[in-house]
Amino acid sequence: MNIESEINKELFVPQNERLLVVLEVQRRQKKRRSFLPTSSREDYTTFICVSVTNTTPQQLLITKVKQFAGSPLFTRRSQWTVKQLKQVNGINPNKDTPELDLVFDNTVDQWVASSSPEKCIFIQVLYRACQTHWESKAGSLVNLGKLAKASQQKTTNQPEAAAGSRELTVPRSLQARRKSMAPPRQTEFINCQSKLTRDASSMNLVIYRCKAFLGRVKKLMVARQKGPLRPAQRTVGNVVQRMTVALGERGGRLTRAEDRTVRLMHKAQQIADTAHKVTSCPR
Repeated sequence: MNIESEINKELFVPQNERLLVVLEVQRRQKKRRSFLPTSSREDYTTFICVSVTNTTPQQLLITKVKQFAGSPLFTRRSQWTVKQLKQVNGINPNKDTPELDLVFDNTVDQWVASSSPEKCIFIQVLYRACQTHWESKAGSLVNLGKLAKASQQKTTNQPEAAAGSRELTVPRSLQARRKSMAPPRQTEFINCQSKLTRDASSMNLVIYRCKAFLGRVKKLMVARQKGPLRPAQRTVGNVVQRMTVALGERGGRLTRAEDRTVRLMHKAQQIADTAHKVTSCPR
């Protein structure tokens, strides 16, 4: 089970939410020094998660999750709605880079992703989720506008006597409806490559997922090469080494056998040629 599945199962499924994407990040700029020791402050991994609720109307949420060293558990640290997400800054619109900024109403987070493909996947999924969210909100506002218009026409068709008694209440209700129908401020995506936002396609997402997978495999192989080998790993390594040596020796023996076979065939051909000459000579 990968990290995304573990986080979804542990934190989001119990809250009746569906996890869309996870991004492992580190702060690009260190905060002010704390009185805590360095090991206590930095010995954890941070993830930025995007999720939607399974309830109606759906809510799009951005959650900061941490996993402390030595603990298999994940902890929610902060959570924002998409309305609080003012801006997503991709830093460089010309090439894939791991840096990004998330600007909320009350804070600005400057991050470095674990890799450039992981960051590109995160931005593309977040952009699609935001577009879907705002389109659903716009549809709801259109329906509210139709209802308000129908209610206003119904009010104007009432008898004049009743209209006089509602003369003061109708304008207030209309004003409240107009205020509630005001389009919400959408999240702004700046310095992001067009292939991640307006020109995004499913093929781009597949390509970035493949790149991210290969990057994780490469990091895992490098970490295994650098780190100390466990007894089981040493045993497996010894077995593989012995098998390699045995295969090499067997290949050498086969090569020598083929060489002897070729020499014997050559001698046999020479004997056959000599015998043919002897038999063909006149007596």
